[in-house]
Amino acid sequence: MSKFKFIRISKNKKIRYLLNSTSGDICVLFLHGFKSDLEGDKPKTIFKFCKKNKIGFLALEYSGHGKSYGNFENGNITTWTEDTKKIIKRKIKNKKLIVIGSSMGGWIGLNLFKVFKKNILAFIGIAPAPEFLDRLMWKKFTNKVKKQLVKNKFHKFNHGGYEYNITYNLIKDGRKNKIFNQIFNNKIFLTILHGQKDDVVPISISRKILKIFTKAKKKLIIIKRGDHSLSNKRNLKRITNEINFIYKKLNS
Repeated sequence: MSKFKFIRISKNKKIRYLLNSTSGDICVLFLHGFKSDLEGDKPKTIFKFCKKNKIGFLALEYSGHGKSYGNFENGNITTWTEDTKKIIKRKIKNKKLIVIGSSMGGWIGLNLFKVFKKNILAFIGIAPAPEFLDRLMWKKFTNKVKKQLVKNKFHKFNHGGYEYNITYNLIKDGRKNKIFNQIFNNKIFLTILHGQKDDVVPISISRKILKIFTKAKKKLIIIKRGDHSLSNKRNLKRITNEINFIYKKLNS
């Protein structure tokens, strides 16, 4: 594994990233999920695959995540999208992109189409979760929790064995980053992998993403017995196989 590096993207912000530079035109961009980082099996496996096959690779930890600077509570979908835009422009500005978005990273990845529409050749979603703050959190909160959020501006949210400090700012900002009110006319390769036993993000979200891409070469792979993370050896192989398939199609 190559060493992580840091890039200063503003006066008070340094972002940790992982880069495999190549002379090729295509670069894989990996975007991790909510409260995740680059220490997981997915980014490590995809990085190794890209390095072995001499494919460009870039991944970052959004501010407040992993070892990147900043407080998680001060971040939101807008700021994490901006972090991603800035590092793309600084490190892989002219590259063609295969964007891989895992869970919340899928939301960040879909936001990138507004700026990098001509650069993105493919999108691979791993249980992508656009609009999850409203659809999967806020709507399921009790009235008591909602009132606490509005009044105190934050709420400690336990899910999947993890505790998150959810801020009302995060919820409100999520509503400014709607995806499902858009139509994407991009002629790209679009693949979504979703675990059949995902108890975090319903498969219906992935189906909705397929619908808003009207001209993509699209497919949904539902993985039998698969969970939300899809991080075991077999599922990681499925992910790298899909990257390999799309990369070869783009180079044929």
